[in-house]
Amino acid sequence: MVHLEHINLVVKDIPETLTFYQAAFPHWHIRGRDTQTWYGKKRQWLHFGDDYQYLTFNDGGTGENRNLQGATVGLAHFAFVTNNLQALITRLETAGFERTSSGEVLTQRKNAYFIDPNGFEVEFVEYTSDIPQERNKYQESQKHSQELNV
Repeated sequence: MVHLEHINLVVKDIPETLTFYQAAFPHWHIRGRDTQTWYGKKRQWLHFGDDYQYLTFNDGGTGENRNLQGATVGLAHFAFVTNNLQALITRLETAGFERTSSGEVLTQRKNAYFIDPNGFEVEFVEYTSDIPQERNKYQESQKHSQELNV
């Protein structure tokens, strides 16, 4: 079995980034932090997560993230599953972060999108079914699959 252990992100400011993710994941903690040299540049890193998965934040990021409304190659978004989407939305909004989208309205799941302080789009999903075929169902899946010849 393979599962995702961590995502490693270069960010502009670790404390600002941490504010967003602590609001989303109040049960996570800082697992470790240190300073390292990366290709000749000194930077700080921090691991934030639980015993099984985490996010790595590396400071000193420069420039802007890709335009999320464009077609430039790069990360479009990443997603986390929650069992209480409304509570998560409330925590992020209380911390000063604004929801950017609610996603498709489907009976088998609810989702919400936020942009973190570095311009990464993060999706949060709450499933209303434990049946994989229902969780992965899309309204247009048959039509779309045929168009792609999948």
